[in-house]
Amino acid sequence: MRIAPRINFIDYIKCSFYCIVLIGFSVCIAGSYDDFFVAIKRDDAGTVQALLRRGFDPNTRSPDNEHGLALAIREPSLKVAAVLVAAPNIDPEGRNPQDESLLMLAALKGLLGLCEQLIEKGADVNKPGWTPLHYAATHGHIAVMHLLLDNHAYIDAASPNGSTPLMMAAMYGTPAAVKLLLEAGADPLLKNDQGLNAIDFANRAQRAESAELIAALVRSLRPPGKW
Repeated sequence: MRIAPRINFIDYIKCSFYCIVLIGFSVCIAGSYDDFFVAIKRDDAGTVQALLRRGFDPNTRSPDNEHGLALAIREPSLKVAAVLVAAPNIDPEGRNPQDESLLMLAALKGLLGLCEQLIEKGADVNKPGWTPLHYAATHGHIAVMHLLLDNHAYIDAASPNGSTPLMMAAMYGTPAAVKLLLEAGADPLLKNDQGLNAIDFANRAQRAESAELIAALVRSLRPPGKW
């Protein structure tokens, strides 16, 4: 006859204790996760700082796979953004499902200080495809554009459809952004995949001043007596 093994009472107590600790830890982690994203929404920098001091990962992503810092930039929750970008282990590239980097999102908002910190931490100024310079030019954020160009951003970077920062500035940005890019050496004659150049972009958006700035530079490049 087989005798059932005796249950060691001490082992049973240990096992129960470990289970309780594990359950408590899981509940704590779940609570911290929720607290983190609520704090981002409310721009509650104190709560985020407290979570990071307890070891919470600043690169934690939302259920929609959004980096916490990306959400802070979008809100905007700038006090939380300042805390997150200063975290020693922050991932400066933290791209979202649309392949937008943190530097791109900060450039789109014109957040110069945040852009500077991300670049210092190694953010890719010349990310393939759409770049931070495209995004800064789209809203005419001059200071950010200067920063990116000073950090060797490729001025004629081609997006997936061949559009350049100058084209984005011409259609969506400001004459000042167009002027900056032209003076920095942007090529006004480049065309995208639809065969459109920067003047075409400006004309489509009825940006007469930007169109004339580009046309004036094109004329200056022509041999004498030719348009």
